[in-house]
Amino acid sequence: MPDTEHPYMKVAERIRRRILDGALAEGAKLPAQRDLAKSEGVSVATLGKALDHLQVEGYITTSRRGTFVANAPEVAPSSYDRITRVMRTGSVLAQGETVIVTVADLVKPPQYIAELFDLADGDQVVRRQWHTGKGQQRTGLFVTWYPAHFAAAVPELLSTANHLAPRLLAKIQQATGRTITAGRDDMHGRDADAREANFLALRIGSPILAGAHRLWDDEGVIEYGEWCLPYRLTIGYEYTFTQEPDA
Repeated sequence: MPDTEHPYMKVAERIRRRILDGALAEGAKLPAQRDLAKSEGVSVATLGKALDHLQVEGYITTSRRGTFVANAPEVAPSSYDRITRVMRTGSVLAQGETVIVTVADLVKPPQYIAELFDLADGDQVVRRQWHTGKGQQRTGLFVTWYPAHFAAAVPELLSTANHLAPRLLAKIQQATGRTITAGRDDMHGRDADAREANFLALRIGSPILAGAHRLWDDEGVIEYGEWCLPYRLTIGYEYTFTQEPDA
């Protein structure tokens, strides 16, 4: 049986989601373990294992005064976390995160982007660059790409207004009738270049986690994104397995 089926993992996932969605704010004290176990419908031992797991991940801290949601952003949402949060809440941002949009325009895409969106010569795409932060710490630098015709349905794609950015992906799906049905993440560690170091407040050459994601439906790619995170943050996500029927 996969680890994600264990009761303590399910409890950890529920509490993790409440932290990421802001239902449990930074610095908030969690109920006593006995009370929290009762509300989660599990034993105190199972609840304890879930809290141990979340502490290792950096979501909570414990002291003699009790268990608290961590203040320091030691963890960051993965692409998977951000997309599933859009599905749940409409916003791509984790609780307490802010966003600054620096680029939003129509451009002629690089060849690999044109191939990804199956574009003809001369076609354009929407390119958006933005970075996120939490308190004084930068949590990510992102470049996201969309088919140009999406901008007709969602003019906000070409706006750098920060308050519009968190809910754009949800608005794209609503306005275009497209619905994300699948995605893929690719990640690798490397050194930050000058642009990345500047936006993430790092020294050039500092280690970063870089990645790309694709989100699509039966009609093709809806969003392609490239991103990088500072070395000091941890990301992670849950996954389950389905048993394929015997041939």
